[in-house]
Amino acid sequence: MTFRLVELSGSPLEQGEQHGEALKDLIEHNLELYFYRFEKEAKLSREQTLSMAAKVARHFEKFSPDYSEGMRGISRATGRNFFEIAALNARYEILYYQYGTVGLENAGLTRVSASPEHRRPDGCTIFAALPEATQTGHLTIGQNWDWIEGVKGALLRTRHADGLETLGFTEAGIFAPKLGLNSAGLGLCISGLTSMDDDWSREARPTHARCWEILRSQTLEAANKIIDDGTKACSTNFLVAQAPNLAIDFETAPNGIRMLECNLGSMAHTNHFLDPQSMGITEPPSERRPHSYHRQDRMTSLLESRRPLKLEDIQEFLQDRDDDPDGICRYPNLEEPPEDRVATICGVIMNLETKTMWITDGQPDIQPFEAYQL
Repeated sequence: MTFRLVELSGSPLEQGEQHGEALKDLIEHNLELYFYRFEKEAKLSREQTLSMAAKVARHFEKFSPDYSEGMRGISRATGRNFFEIAALNARYEILYYQYGTVGLENAGLTRVSASPEHRRPDGCTIFAALPEATQTGHLTIGQNWDWIEGVKGALLRTRHADGLETLGFTEAGIFAPKLGLNSAGLGLCISGLTSMDDDWSREARPTHARCWEILRSQTLEAANKIIDDGTKACSTNFLVAQAPNLAIDFETAPNGIRMLECNLGSMAHTNHFLDPQSMGITEPPSERRPHSYHRQDRMTSLLESRRPLKLEDIQEFLQDRDDDPDGICRYPNLEEPPEDRVATICGVIMNLETKTMWITDGQPDIQPFEAYQL
């Protein structure tokens, strides 16, 4: 299998219409899947979800009006209600807030009503390798993106009005890539975090709009300003890098940010704050966090075990199933109910010097890496 590649150009509204037209069937699938997960996993009725989406839609409009236009284009092309599309694009804020709420209830605390049997966040292992650590001598980043089993994704190659081109992966119906690279040699990877300060309703730039604007940045300094632009609704981890040799990981929370640089030529990050106390962060309780610790340690040691790193080495690391089914290459845990299951949706490797992306449509131990280039 290979992801559909959609070519986008024109205004944000036109790009959204092109996205919606090309991926209409996959968007219908994702809407059905997400509203099921909102109900079963987050314990939110359809009406509650749409009410939350309407509020976050105002944040898109205020902080990223072009992104809001893109969502409007998807709505027009698919014939779906704008707030349904907004719910897809705000799903990070909605679901990750609920994950934190669940952790609080498991600890005997309350924030809003949620089901006490659930847990998470969990999934996504990201990495960076500096030129001195790679056989090609090129800056290389990537990740396994782990998320809801069955979600449908696509590749978007976009030419923007200023001439910048971007290539990235997104979920069908989410206007912009959450990971990818651009023609300025800048790349982005992302993983989820939670803190006790997360609040989906806080007035702030939504996470997917932030990703879109990072990938539209010409420099890492400009991307940094997008990441550190004030209040955030929810915690997120961003790995941003730019050829020839710059790579910084940003752990962000509503009231703090921490920058991490590569040590020994490489770095890895998963789904927990590496030093929450130094940021004044308290993470909600999660029985899944030990798996994040394991993937962090495992990927770090794998990256340091071979030098110089070949493309084939990195592909092998993303196929690693140590701690199966909760390893770097993630498989659904069949002992969990269907609404709780998570899997590796794609493995991604990006050479930021040659502006090449290798990506798998599914777990990288069974699906091939396909190459795309700007």
